[in-house]
Amino acid sequence: MTQPPNAMSSNDPLILFYTTFFGKPVDIASIHCELPGRWTLDKRRLSEAAAVVFHIPDFREFGDAHKYPGQYWVAWSMESRQNYARVVSPEVMKHFDIMMTHESCSDVWTPYLPQARRWQEMVARPIAAKTEEAPIALFQSAPFNRSGRIDFTAQLSRHIKIDSYGRHFHNRTISGPDHGRKTKIETIARHRFCLALENSIELDYVTEKIYDAFEAGTVPIYLGAPNVDEFVPANSYIDAGAFRSAKDLAAYLRHLVETPQDYEAYFAWRSKPLPDSIAKHLPGLEPPVLCRLMNLVRQRLEDRQHPRSGPPTLPFGRISFLRTRLRRWKKEIPS
Repeated sequence: MTQPPNAMSSNDPLILFYTTFFGKPVDIASIHCELPGRWTLDKRRLSEAAAVVFHIPDFREFGDAHKYPGQYWVAWSMESRQNYARVVSPEVMKHFDIMMTHESCSDVWTPYLPQARRWQEMVARPIAAKTEEAPIALFQSAPFNRSGRIDFTAQLSRHIKIDSYGRHFHNRTISGPDHGRKTKIETIARHRFCLALENSIELDYVTEKIYDAFEAGTVPIYLGAPNVDEFVPANSYIDAGAFRSAKDLAAYLRHLVETPQDYEAYFAWRSKPLPDSIAKHLPGLEPPVLCRLMNLVRQRLEDRQHPRSGPPTLPFGRISFLRTRLRRWKKEIPS
């Protein structure tokens, strides 16, 4: 009997997720790829895995991993290197063969850049009336502050009103039921501006914050990646770093509030085609990221001429092995 194209066999590459994703198991049941492949969370299958994925922010979980000959280790992260400097040191990263991050130089690029369909949905969504008294909305709860965003918010708030709905600088509570991201977008939509402040300033680190503002039909005030213009349409946001002071920025925002035609100019991009700098990436990002990873692993296995042999190694050393095993025994990390 002939198997369907997407049927799995024991000859298909097996990819093991050795760590959780921020403490939660990766949902392998939701992975659907055109090319066949196998996925597992079972660490007992480590020796048979063609590739092993380690979520870098969950670094406390991978100190006891053995690396088998010919196996590809995958470093997976969408977080800033600055926030995990200890674990992304050269001494640690030299053990990984495939990078799967937001950095454009990665082997499997995983930017926050929305897919084509979502861009279409953004521009099709009507711009909501700006009914809130405070011109600016802020949703921020994480404590990371390598960009200086906490001081920035504090200074700006001295000159213009900000409604902050997150745990940081909290001064406003969502009225009515909270349906998660849907409520967040609807709340932002009622404000003229939204603070889109990255936790770190790093090339390519352009997260969902600025895209949430676009989806809400609000003008983002952006602080973050120096190459953000490669990821967003021209004249679609306000660059917080372009002003000498928070006072000057607040004065400009008040000008936009009082001058509708200048404010509305920030929405002109919605009636134009996406710039080539964005559009050229969208076809390659259409397949789900884990399917692109499986494709790369298959290619590398096919291109490999001489299978490697030998015993497994303990890349992070005996001390890390024992510490990680102790954490598992104490139930501090998943077994």
